[in-house]
Amino acid sequence: MTTDDHSVEFAGGALGRHRHICALFNSADEEHRVLRSFVKDGFGRRERAFHIVGPEQREEHVKWLAESGIDVEEATASGQLELRSWEEAYLRGGRFDQDDMLALIEGVLQSGPTAGYPLTRLVAHMEWACTANPGVDDLVEYETRLNYVLPKYDDPVICTYDLARFGSSVTMDIMRTHPVVIIGGLLQENPFFVPPDEFLLEIRERRSARERAHIAS
Repeated sequence: MTTDDHSVEFAGGALGRHRHICALFNSADEEHRVLRSFVKDGFGRRERAFHIVGPEQREEHVKWLAESGIDVEEATASGQLELRSWEEAYLRGGRFDQDDMLALIEGVLQSGPTAGYPLTRLVAHMEWACTANPGVDDLVEYETRLNYVLPKYDDPVICTYDLARFGSSVTMDIMRTHPVVIIGGLLQENPFFVPPDEFLLEIRERRSARERAHIAS
């Protein structure tokens, strides 16, 4: 049964018009517990799932989906589930190109209705930014620029972060790029969110300050 109802409820809250979500977790078990209803409800409503995971996470992720009652093989064959690795998304060509990734995300969201899906529920594991690949330092700028793309769509996009992998300063910056956060397993509007025009200016000012400091040294 399909539905035109674009409401999304999980993690003790309901999404409003802002659907770019930063999910901070201390463990895979916590992530799976908090996001299980988000994923299951989407499949139950005949919505599409687009998941991006690291190579070492794929087997565990597939197992989790199966344990949540999802027929992974059937969902993949039908196109309802698309599971991509970092190398097939963020790190295509062995580097991170934020322009290419923004185009990929927008293409995915645009293609959902054409394929007959009322919503696409996108979950992306973000630890690729902890690799040594070129371009990964553009993570914060990329997350900021996503806020120009995602408000055009109703599709919820969850960027998951393993708190053990990211330092406190990066985590704080990441939080400031998302209008909605999941902290302690609870979904809530983010009081620290900074609009993209403002944050991009801050990023440019930081970059200029680093360049001046480098020249002076």
